Amino acid sequence: MRRTNLLRMAAATIAAIMVATAAPAGVANASGRPSPAGTTAAEGPAMAPAATNLALGRPTQESGHADVYDSSKVVDGNAGSYWESVNNAFPGWVQVDLGSSQVVNQVVLKLPTAGWPTRTQTLSVRGSTNGSSFTDLVGSQTYTFNPATGSTVTIGVTPTATRYVRIHVTANSGWPAGQLSEVEVYGTSATPDTTAPSVPGTLSHSTSGSTITLAWGASTDTGGSGLAGYNVYRDGNLIATLGAVLTYQDTQPVTATVSYHVRARDGAGNLSGAGNTVTRTGSTPPACTNVALGKPVTASGSTFTFTPEKANDGQVTTYWEGAPSYPQTLTVALGANHSVTGVTVKLNPDPAWGTRTQTIQVLGRDQASSTYTNLVSAATYQFVQGTNVATIPVGATTADVQLRFTGNTGAPSGQVAEFEVCGTPAPNPDLVVDSVTWSPASPNESTPVTLSAVVRNIGSAAAPATTVNFSLAGTVVGSAAVGALGAGGSTTVSFNAGARPMGSYSVAATVDPTNAVVEQNNGNNSLTAPAPLVVAQAPGPDLQVLAIASNPPNPAVGASVTFTVSVRNRGTTGTGASVTRLTVGGTTLDTGTASIAAGATVTVAVTGSWTATSGGATITATADATNTVAETNEGNNSLSQSIVVGRGAAVPYVSYEAEAANYQGVLLETDPLRTFGHTNFATESSGRRSVRLNSTGQFVEFTSTNQANSIVVRNSIPDAPGGGGIEATISLYVNGTFSRKLTLSSRHSWLYGNTDGPESLTNTPQADARRLFDESHALLTQSYPPGTRFRLQRDAGDTAAFYVIDMIDLEQVAPAASQPPECTSITAYGAVPNDGLDDTAAIQRAVTDDQNGVINCVWIPAGQWRQEQKILTDDPLNRGAHNQVGISNVTIRGAGMWHSQLYTLTEPQNVVGGINHPHEGNFGFDIDRNTQISDIAIFGSGRIRGGDGNAEGGVGLNGRFGTGTRISNLWIEHANVGVWVGRDYDNIPELWGPADGLQFSGMRIRNTYADGINFTNGTRNSRVFNSSFRNTGDDALAVWASQYVKDRNVDVAHDNQFLNNTIQLPWRANGIAVYGGYGNSIENNLIYDTMNYPGIMLATDHDPLPFTGQTLIANNGLYRTGGAFWNEDQEFGAITLFAATRDIVGVTIRDTEIVDSTYDGIQFKNGGGNVPNVAVTNVRIDRSNNGAGILAMSGARGSATLTNVTITNSADGNIVREPGTQFVINGG
Repeated sequence: MRRTNLLRMAAATIAAIMVATAAPAGVANASGRPSPAGTTAAEGPAMAPAATNLALGRPTQESGHADVYDSSKVVDGNAGSYWESVNNAFPGWVQVDLGSSQVVNQVVLKLPTAGWPTRTQTLSVRGSTNGSSFTDLVGSQTYTFNPATGSTVTIGVTPTATRYVRIHVTANSGWPAGQLSEVEVYGTSATPDTTAPSVPGTLSHSTSGSTITLAWGASTDTGGSGLAGYNVYRDGNLIATLGAVLTYQDTQPVTATVSYHVRARDGAGNLSGAGNTVTRTGSTPPACTNVALGKPVTASGSTFTFTPEKANDGQVTTYWEGAPSYPQTLTVALGANHSVTGVTVKLNPDPAWGTRTQTIQVLGRDQASSTYTNLVSAATYQFVQGTNVATIPVGATTADVQLRFTGNTGAPSGQVAEFEVCGTPAPNPDLVVDSVTWSPASPNESTPVTLSAVVRNIGSAAAPATTVNFSLAGTVVGSAAVGALGAGGSTTVSFNAGARPMGSYSVAATVDPTNAVVEQNNGNNSLTAPAPLVVAQAPGPDLQVLAIASNPPNPAVGASVTFTVSVRNRGTTGTGASVTRLTVGGTTLDTGTASIAAGATVTVAVTGSWTATSGGATITATADATNTVAETNEGNNSLSQSIVVGRGAAVPYVSYEAEAANYQGVLLETDPLRTFGHTNFATESSGRRSVRLNSTGQFVEFTSTNQANSIVVRNSIPDAPGGGGIEATISLYVNGTFSRKLTLSSRHSWLYGNTDGPESLTNTPQADARRLFDESHALLTQSYPPGTRFRLQRDAGDTAAFYVIDMIDLEQVAPAASQPPECTSITAYGAVPNDGLDDTAAIQRAVTDDQNGVINCVWIPAGQWRQEQKILTDDPLNRGAHNQVGISNVTIRGAGMWHSQLYTLTEPQNVVGGINHPHEGNFGFDIDRNTQISDIAIFGSGRIRGGDGNAEGGVGLNGRFGTGTRISNLWIEHANVGVWVGRDYDNIPELWGPADGLQFSGMRIRNTYADGINFTNGTRNSRVFNSSFRNTGDDALAVWASQYVKDRNVDVAHDNQFLNNTIQLPWRANGIAVYGGYGNSIENNLIYDTMNYPGIMLATDHDPLPFTGQTLIANNGLYRTGGAFWNEDQEFGAITLFAATRDIVGVTIRDTEIVDSTYDGIQFKNGGGNVPNVAVTNVRIDRSNNGAGILAMSGARGSATLTNVTITNSADGNIVREPGTQFVINGG
């Protein structure tokens, strides 16, 4: 999965944002620039140049430059680097100072060749002896720069004595700016002038505010080259090169003490001695404290990774750049009112940052107000190359300081490397936690624990009453009231946290957790105790249920099911006799259980059985169900899990279709061909219907049949006009009463283009769009019973142009799980929930410690945890271009997929500093072997599969996976691929270890840009069970017997199972696919609404290892599957066998229902291989809407035997063999 890197190139206007290839830094990707179509003027007469390029390494000047493409590039001898003038601002010029007068007879101009198409530039060559008065050496003409001839233009010049050579550009057919990589000047030296001018007359100065006016007497020159002008120096540094003038004005802060002197300069570059020195003494500034450093910074927009937090990180080498339009704002929140005396705006002083001016207004917001008012009116500030600092005096009291940019001569938006605010806190309270303690100091798990905190007001004003939140292992467990505190006052508050399970807990207290009190500093409200609270095991018995097993594990409806329960006594003494209870559906089974010794585990064979019912049930096993054993912990006796009966996953939610609900809006229904890819909302809808809300007051109202405290809304709202998505609210009413606003987003939907190439779509709006839907989810404030009415209504404040509602999921989410005693929380490594800061380093340290045996398990508590780099193992040998070493021997557990959620804000290609592997992204986990991960969510930041400006989607889980890996109850969304299992053998051969015995269960994979879960690179004996997939951008489930393995005779993908899964709405490719291998099975799955490919496909495209042995497709249900793809020319059946290159052998299709297919029910497709002896048994096919029940295409070869196959309502016939086919169908 190969990608190129993204380099940033910024120019002076919106039109100047472009994408660069991974060529040497600073080389434009000319494929992003249009090919020229202009005329070419005749070039000057060819002349043999002198042996020496007189311009090489000489000083340069310019009219200006875009971004880092400054004038020094034209004399560096490197044809790959280049100067580019300010964009959309012709004319532009660049000049070379030859150092002294030279007789010039030829100029050679160059552009880079690699990747740069032919272009023309209209330009003139000018010369000057003094650097201020220029005449044409060669008048304006149009020249062609053609890579075929080295992108080189040679211009003959009538021999002329000159010191300064200027190239003056007025047009460029390839880019809206002048561009030159090299300016070479050839000729012969004139008689040198070595006599310096006389010293300038007496220098004097006068001051008015920040303006300093200098004046001096004239010099004379007798050396022959003539007086060229004067150089002005400030503090020994050249600040101005002037013509023959006798005054100069400089602007410096009134606080600055500066000294000046002047030297005369002749046409040959000779400098006089220095004249007298004058000094302007500045006023002494008051002491200044930068109160903005590290404070929250927000912006109206950003370009690429140049985000607002970089504007106050204390580093001038990082910077914010606004979106390419005006106005743009940058705002720092000081937390409370401050007396502000000034603002300093800095850019990088590196010479690559040329002089520029920015137009800036300063605004402020009082802590008691929500509006911004003017503090300093808009003015133009100059940022001089080499210092790049502007200071703006301010006199105001404000809580926020905002810079409003309306112009920048150096870039298409405002730019700030450091935003400093000089000020002092205004009178306000400031609450801190001085200490956190607990009692008793060494509790056991039966002892209640009291948490205490000392709160102090270190501010200069009284604080009103507030609260303190107490947290254990990162989870808030309770709060205590804090009374009003005068300045300097303190108090101690306590909270009874009750008994806690054995384990180690970080203890923290946060005063004023909702920031209701306006304080001088909101960043010092929390304190974590330096040592953890350690809860010891209590003496006595303690029973736990470890596991439940059923026989058979996946029963058919009506089957008799028996159970065993694994019960452990984790306590310190025996239990005595007890009762183990198992409930399933409406059945309760009690079993007497003998005494269990301390530390022992027994398997209880449950008395009785259960008759399996359709759809499955929840099994709950409880140890000591009658409470006869006095245990040290009575809260850990039960374990629940699902048992799946029949087809599909036993999902914990119920889905409700909009079209089946009560609604006021427009019903959208697909066309008969279910056309896809042309902004077809209904085709992409579940059931191929949805409801559109166009007007205020329109709604969709669902009546629940299950208990629920959460909601997922599958919806579509418009894209932003320029792409990138929008956010908009919709109103949720419960039983007719307004409940809350739900935020919907189109940031991850809307792909454009007519191509079917997997990486050829774009996020740039066009007429035809696909992947129109996305999902939003929310935990509700309470649980609602069956019969509750949930209404999604477009109210006046819901501002999207339209809302398409497809379906909702209602789920009763269990409370967040408690930290297991054997696990260590990521908060112990410095992670902080819900603060918006990157927690990757803390998570990585915890995982590394677990891998190294320092801890036993990594605990991810309830909360939102930001992750901006993949968790992996650092490769000490740095093998390969990317780090491809995963984690091993690690256990990671969370509080539940709705509670413990990892998320990223940065698209993978925009990660600062790059990522470990471009195609695998900056989130999730890289796994090598023996890893268990459960009960978390991973929300990526992908917006496309790839190809559009090197954009990426990332992978939730990837790696070799090896042996001993189990993944359960993970929610993965907005990734390129949910899970990619396997690495090519040549990716560090010594680590080769294909997945073997890998288990996935309870997976919830949504809204990807490619596969859901793909088993490749020799994966074997592995299973995906009881999982759900929705809106995947490639095969939801696949086995790909890739050839990129160690031994193609041994490392064949085999004996993998896709069992009891539910798949909905793949927007590209198949529901389930198998490409080669043997012993692989697809059983008991439900597949709905594929856009363009089969519900199930066996195929030999993608160059797999051969099919051998048996492949089983059994007891599946396929509804509204199949479609047309590849320019809408190829039609696919609900089940398709496609022997593209090799044979597909040993196929059985049985006990399957295929209903409402877009084209054929079962299709044997044209191909170069043979499909012999397919057994089709007990299959029902109904409503093949635009095709046959079973179709053998004209180029198909092989045979099938049908037994007990029922076909009804087929548009083209029940069994159709196209003319010329060599496929034989027997039976019926």
